[in-house]
Amino acid sequence: MAAPPDPLPPASRARGRLLALLLVVVSPVCAEYLQAYDPVSTGDPVALLAGLLVLAPLYGAPALLIREVAVRAGLHWTGILALAGAFGVVQAGVVDQSLFATTYLGYEDWDSQLRPTFVAPLGLGAASALNFLGGHVIWSFAAPIALVEGLDGPGPRRPWLRTPGLVTAAVLYVLAALLVWSDIRDTGSDQASAGQLVGALVVVGLLVAVAWTVGRRTLPPPTDARVPGPWAVLGLVLAAAVGFVLVPPTWTGVGVGVAILALTAAVVTHWSRSARWDRRRVAAVAGAAVVARALVGFASVSEMSPRPPGGFAQNTVLLVLSVALVVAATRGGRSGQRTSSRLNG
Repeated sequence: MAAPPDPLPPASRARGRLLALLLVVVSPVCAEYLQAYDPVSTGDPVALLAGLLVLAPLYGAPALLIREVAVRAGLHWTGILALAGAFGVVQAGVVDQSLFATTYLGYEDWDSQLRPTFVAPLGLGAASALNFLGGHVIWSFAAPIALVEGLDGPGPRRPWLRTPGLVTAAVLYVLAALLVWSDIRDTGSDQASAGQLVGALVVVGLLVAVAWTVGRRTLPPPTDARVPGPWAVLGLVLAAAVGFVLVPPTWTGVGVGVAILALTAAVVTHWSRSARWDRRRVAAVAGAAVVARALVGFASVSEMSPRPPGGFAQNTVLLVLSVALVVAATRGGRSGQRTSSRLNG
């Protein structure tokens, strides 16, 4: 029996593979390198490039799988964010278990970040949980997906990879996750208890269920409301993103951080109900988060003692690249993309 025809012409398949590869690189850079928090690799180009050998499959492969599953299952952004949350819980709660660690990889300030909001019955710090899980959802997965999709041009979402590519991405992710899990155990960092692992997996299951139900729900017809242009959206969300990144690890900081996320989500959801909302504005929201993290990276390097010799150079290069990606993404997507860019539902 003859194989079914390929729905995508060769040029589209090649473009899809390039965008998939770009997402696999952008995701770990946004997740790990923009904020320049690691004194070992910051400012060292060789260490940064070598780190991508593990970080690209660890972060980029899930981002790619989330995006491709969303295309095939008809998930809108509610579903994408729910899947991003599920992978974030797996990463922080199961793979590297930083969510439950009271000591971690020898970081000297870990305890000072954890103790002010430590919740003993759960064995985690509320500020750390907000930082890790919010960081994974926004910077590891959602923002990179939105920015790279902005480069795909107008029209509905389309698959970038076929089944062999998806299987490869899944296998690489599992191998990278096992490597990180094993490395964390070898360093002597705290391990999550059986109850904490079960609780994390239950949360993962609930988030996947949300993605498959609420994330596939038919959206109401768009409204005629006016919305800000892409650059105005970027400026407004940038202010909120900088505020979120800079909140202190205290209960007040947790409250402010949650309030910023809730208010931003409500405003963006309101905007997304308009017929004028398009992929360019989605890319602007994502771009604001990425630029905010890149800007805060300068402060991270300033606080390091001793300061890495190439730290500010790394921040500058990544900030320039981030702005270039944001500009390209906000110019690439046009209107007429209602099903792929709406956030409510």
